[in-house]
Amino acid sequence: MKRLLVVTATALSALALFGGGAYYYSATQQEVAAAVVAPADTLVRPHSPVLGKVEAPVTIVEFFDPSCEACRAFFPLVKNILATYPDDVRVVLRYTPFHEGSDEAVRILEAARNQNKFEPVLAALMQRQPEWAVDGQPDLKKAWAIAGDAGLELMGARLYSVKPEVEQVLQADTADVKSNNVQQTPTFFVNGKPLVNFGPQGLMDLVKSEVDKSKGS
Repeated sequence: MKRLLVVTATALSALALFGGGAYYYSATQQEVAAAVVAPADTLVRPHSPVLGKVEAPVTIVEFFDPSCEACRAFFPLVKNILATYPDDVRVVLRYTPFHEGSDEAVRILEAARNQNKFEPVLAALMQRQPEWAVDGQPDLKKAWAIAGDAGLELMGARLYSVKPEVEQVLQADTADVKSNNVQQTPTFFVNGKPLVNFGPQGLMDLVKSEVDKSKGS
């Protein structure tokens, strides 16, 4: 728990710097959103990458952009939530390529998933995001190189990244971004409930509440 608090403080500091990288609800929006549960079929698709135990009773859905600084800030917190609740929580990632070049980063991640390298490549792209996700001028050659450093076999990955099934994943996720009115990244849902109190503490509180419910607490 102490480690989780340290990660939370780090995420809060990063978010303070990023400012507009995440979105906040007005009081009226909070009241409306709190009463809404998103349809499960627009949040989790069969193709969606899953971190953690597939059968876990609590599902965090994160609409994320590989180029998003706020997503990078939340990444260690999400990993620590998984470590804190290894049997109870899973994370479903939905691609939200808002930034220039993010669609190519998604293709890299899908190629990594095809090679069973998704998690190490995701971690590398997040950790080294400042090296390649330059606002307005993304260095996608560098992104591919970082993925290669993380173990991705690049020749096969490049061939796979342009396959129709990868394009279908991008199209499906983009449609669900619109269906769920996702405006900025990261956007979180926990068991279908939108994260109204946006921030690390809000996410931890909502997850804990849903874990307690799943255990009958």
